[in-house]
Amino acid sequence: MEPLKLPGPLAQGIVERDHAVISPSYPRGYPFVMDHGKGTQVWDVDGNRFLDFAAGIAVNSTGHSHPKVVKAIQEQAEKFIHISSDFYHSRWVELAEKLNEIAPFSEPAVSFMANSGAEAVESAIKLARYHTGRSNFIGFLGGFHGRTMGAVTFTASKNSYHKGFFPLMNGVVHAPFPYEYRPVLHTRAGEDYGQAVVRYIEEEILGKILPPEDVAGFLVEPIQGEGGYVIPPASFFPALRALCDRYGILLIADEVQAGMGRTGKWWSIENFGVEPDIICAAKGIASGMPLGAMIARKSIVTWPKGSHGNTYGGNPISCAASLATIEVIADGLLENACTVGEYALDALNEIMTVHPSIGDVRGIGLMIGVEFVKDRETKEPAADLRDRVVDLAFERGLLLLGCGKNVIRFSPPLNVSKAEVDEGFGIFEEALALAEREL
Repeated sequence: MEPLKLPGPLAQGIVERDHAVISPSYPRGYPFVMDHGKGTQVWDVDGNRFLDFAAGIAVNSTGHSHPKVVKAIQEQAEKFIHISSDFYHSRWVELAEKLNEIAPFSEPAVSFMANSGAEAVESAIKLARYHTGRSNFIGFLGGFHGRTMGAVTFTASKNSYHKGFFPLMNGVVHAPFPYEYRPVLHTRAGEDYGQAVVRYIEEEILGKILPPEDVAGFLVEPIQGEGGYVIPPASFFPALRALCDRYGILLIADEVQAGMGRTGKWWSIENFGVEPDIICAAKGIASGMPLGAMIARKSIVTWPKGSHGNTYGGNPISCAASLATIEVIADGLLENACTVGEYALDALNEIMTVHPSIGDVRGIGLMIGVEFVKDRETKEPAADLRDRVVDLAFERGLLLLGCGKNVIRFSPPLNVSKAEVDEGFGIFEEALALAEREL
């Protein structure tokens, strides 16, 4: 395939204007300047067509500009755009009722609406401290939870997120995440790596650093996103849930990237057979409208009036978009994430057989990671190769994002078709072959 001439003149002009007036802190990957999109396809301002296998960092769960979501936004905007969280409106209540229906625990759920995943995480931190009367937390290496000061303290996927911002929030200790492909702990006889991590937490962290009666909660991504699309062993969450129950510690699941149907279930923690106490949602919850939600067991939402709030909480347009998103996902996209996700995993495993630079393929549903190595025996990360594949794929009409040090994530819209997977993987394999020859 002949590469596109990118960026085109219109895109180049916008990029130059951007550099003059937009904060340089944004981590732009390559010069894609979007004009419009439909489903899994997007077009830039110069008319070039791309397949979007990044979905706005797993945000466009129903694809770009799904007609039901667009209609819901338009209809709500014609009624009113904002009233503030000091008052009531029906869409806000309807969304909370719907989240109660799909919450991953049997107890009734209460939601706090925010504007982003980081805000949802901050809300969970505050509620956990208030309800338990404890001040400390345990997070996990490789985790990503946002960039506000509380959330970024838990974030441990790159030191660049912390550089220049110390001191961070006090009271957070990090444990290894059970990354089976790259273990950092030794297992004992009769235990797997998930059990080894929980044993380490109990013996070393709770035994030597944090008294368990001072720990409010664990904050954990059921499947790590930014850290490399890492899936824990099946034993991990049952063991962690049991640990939480022994010491009265809350289990807070950050579902911002892995939730809202991406794994073929509403919430990724449902793949592991345990119920959390709080979940944090955002990204795919409203198909691109800014919305976050902290969803908690009703029994732990004990904070009083005025203890937490925000101006835009329950924004009516975002709530309308979320209600439409949930309806669309329920109407076939959960099943599509399972069937097309399995199809995509099989295809990537087949590609792996002829490309030794692929060290691991892993995923559930449409949350799939491909890890690149210089040698499968040593597992030395091939970060430069990963970066080159992303760039070459872009030049040929495929939008991808990296994660971790040497992983490409595949997180297309949940309505992606098998034909689009075939087309996209054809571009991916061509880009990979070219990168392997270059490097």
